[in-house]
Amino acid sequence: MESDRGAFRLVARREFVERARDRSFIVSTAITLLVLVGFILVNAFLGGETRFELGVVGEGSRATARAVEAAAPSLGFAASLETFDSESQANAALRDGSVDAVLVDGRRVLVVSEAPEQLLAVIQVVSARERTARELEAAGLTPEEVERALDAPPLPVQALEPLDEQSEESSVVAFVGVLALYGQLLSYGYWVASGVVEEKASRVVEVLLATIRPKQLLRGKILGIGLLGLCQLLLIGVVGLTVARAAGTLTFPAGALAAVGAVLLWFVLGFFFYSSLFAVAGAIVPRQEDLQTTMTPLTILVLVSFLIGISAVGDPSTTLATVASLLPFSAPLVMPSRMVLGQLSVWQGLLSAGIIVGATFALIPLATRMYSNAVLRTGRVRILDVLRGER
Repeated sequence: MESDRGAFRLVARREFVERARDRSFIVSTAITLLVLVGFILVNAFLGGETRFELGVVGEGSRATARAVEAAAPSLGFAASLETFDSESQANAALRDGSVDAVLVDGRRVLVVSEAPEQLLAVIQVVSARERTARELEAAGLTPEEVERALDAPPLPVQALEPLDEQSEESSVVAFVGVLALYGQLLSYGYWVASGVVEEKASRVVEVLLATIRPKQLLRGKILGIGLLGLCQLLLIGVVGLTVARAAGTLTFPAGALAAVGAVLLWFVLGFFFYSSLFAVAGAIVPRQEDLQTTMTPLTILVLVSFLIGISAVGDPSTTLATVASLLPFSAPLVMPSRMVLGQLSVWQGLLSAGIIVGATFALIPLATRMYSNAVLRTGRVRILDVLRGER
């Protein structure tokens, strides 16, 4: 037989290369990248600056329109001006959508049916200010006194819970990370299970086990598929960050890089924990058609963990999120959110990682034994029988 290390490496390399060449893997990776890039670009396009076109008719409108144009950016939008020689020309532009509203002689605002609220509000405020200034000057105030009266400072606004823009962006990154982890853990767990049952149904496993031990075959398969999943996640993360930075939707690359690192770390920990269980799920059934039944409990476990992880994106400090981040089956989908959002102490992170690593080391020998006892049997195998090693 091959040495443990040599056989282990051969199986891992075989799984990595064969899966990477698989058309379904290439297509799914391409689709994932296209969806990710499309989502980022659409978000950047829709989240861009709002812009309104304001038509101007008559000399009396020019000063007001320029004041609207200057005030718009401070209120979160931009206003462009277009001058018309007559009201009829402005009406035509208004009807064909060239402008959103028309200011006529500084006295009227024309719209097709309803003016954009933001634009109309600024026009009304600017116009009211100008009319008030004229009335104050007519009452005998000097221009300086009018200016002081109209430019009183606004009331200060004090937030009890200040909005942290970086925290909002971190939440988006955390959500995407948890979503990616959920998909990857299920996809690559299924690959492990389907690979096992495929080898069992085709009797290829009998040939393989004539030259290597069951534990070498199982652990090599897990390592090869895990490395491929890690590479795919890394590719998705790099492409996502690059496109997001180019599109201007991310303004904190350091935080985003930390998020990608957290996702990769917990994919590794979560995959090695779950993969042994998925391998057993594949070993105890004779056909691919029966695989869904044995995978259902694991799928539900991952789904519940995913839902807890999503809730942790909204509030990572809840008791549920804290407890779930310490449980080995849910930690991979909860810890990334708490890490990215800064709701995690160092000792909690180390404790959670230690728990899942310890659970994995305890689980792998048990799963290897069950796999060894089940993979060469024909027909459906009972869990209790493979635990006891009965035939």
